Amino acid sequence: MNLNGFSRLAMVAAMMAAPAQLLAEDVKIGFVTTLTTGAAVIGNDMKNAVDLAMDHLGGMAGETRLEVIYGDDQFAPDAGKQVTDKLVKQDNVDFVAGYIWSHVLLASRKSVLDAGKFLISANAGPSQIAGKLCDPHFFSTSWQNDQTPMAMGEVLNRQGVQSLYIMAPNYAAGKDMAAGVERVFEGEIKGKDLTKWGADAQLDFSAELAKAKASGANGLFVFYPGAAGGAFIKQYHQAGLKDVLPLYSVFTVDGLSLPKLQEADFSGVLGSKTTNQWDPSLDNEANKKFVSDFKAKYGGYPSFYAAQSYDAIMLIASAVEAVGGDMSDPDAVQAALKSADFASVRGDFSFGSNNMPVQDFFLREVVVDADGTWTTKVVETVYEDHVDSYAAECKM
Repeated sequence: MNLNGFSRLAMVAAMMAAPAQLLAEDVKIGFVTTLTTGAAVIGNDMKNAVDLAMDHLGGMAGETRLEVIYGDDQFAPDAGKQVTDKLVKQDNVDFVAGYIWSHVLLASRKSVLDAGKFLISANAGPSQIAGKLCDPHFFSTSWQNDQTPMAMGEVLNRQGVQSLYIMAPNYAAGKDMAAGVERVFEGEIKGKDLTKWGADAQLDFSAELAKAKASGANGLFVFYPGAAGGAFIKQYHQAGLKDVLPLYSVFTVDGLSLPKLQEADFSGVLGSKTTNQWDPSLDNEANKKFVSDFKAKYGGYPSFYAAQSYDAIMLIASAVEAVGGDMSDPDAVQAALKSADFASVRGDFSFGSNNMPVQDFFLREVVVDADGTWTTKVVETVYEDHVDSYAAECKM
């Protein structure tokens, strides 16, 4: 064979190899969370779960290498949008995931979706994005904000609670949480306080607790995530309200706050009830491996934030593997995400018409495990295959 023959063979080989090389490119995931300020306790838990998911995957989705690039939203919508813009425009990620805060997600969504990228919320579930602002490229591995407090409202009805005082932070998720419990609760709302939120969030609740006690309510419903949750529980405990004003909470007593509450010996939290769609005690293989390996690697139970972040990475990996790493066909990627063909830590997993999960919600109790560690366990199932209240507003 002459030199020209070799050249032609080399050209053919190069042409045949080109698609394989294209498919072998890394798929990039931008993950936006809070890595500074006091809210970093949540963001770091989410990051730990993402890192664990990448360990479990070996950094691969089938034959495609995954790369995660973290972005710090600094607990602020403007900063969240800026870091999202960087991930989309400079880093050219294929997916943007994460987002603790509803106001940060709402500020950032257009940056992702207008660029034709895929947006996966691992926590925030504002009513707008579940309803009128729904999008084929948006998916959630958490819940719509109203759902968890709706489950708590149902619990209150079952237990015969006649009246309630509500406290929550004054931002999108806080308003949704209050709306959720109010939608379902059949008793009287004695009062409601929406407290200052953000980097300088209100952490002194003495005035609101005094108002709640004086209201004569049969129960106190609160939503205070992160550091605010620990501060609230401490003040509730110190005010001696356990037997006067029973506490019903969502996203306040969790895997992040319980170690600190146990260290401070705030035993009043033991036996308290909260609702959620996930619990470390859920009996499925994916969850058992996740919880066991998370505890071994990081020295404590994962929070629901971590569980949802782990699922977000596993969802993305399943879609990338399904399309063979080829991100050139958005419709195929969207269909692969929609199929939710992955082993979720909550067991069976499926998406509704607005790409929010259709899932069970549980009543959970704070207990002491066999090692003496404070954690939670499932007491009962409140909702089965629950669809959020805003799906009907989604016109996809």
